[in-house]
Amino acid sequence: ALRKALEDRGLPVVELPSGAGHDAAVLAAAGVPTAMLFVRSLNGGVSHTPEEESSPEDAALAVDVLSAALEALAPGAV
Repeated sequence: ALRKALEDRGLPVVELPSGAGHDAAVLAAAGVPTAMLFVRSLNGGVSHTPEEESSPEDAALAVDVLSAALEALAPGAV
């Protein structure tokens, strides 16, 4: 659903394997399909620190993509 929402908006789909201990790893290990939506950092990819910074436009775009993906998964629920 995330892939389609990105493609529908002409945005790139980047598969980024992550070794970090995200909740998605636990769900994936249990056989639940998972995906993560990363928002661009203006500080060269810095994350999980006070220096992390994303533009309001990128945050709004991420909300739009996530909303479309959720609507596709559960029509009428969003």
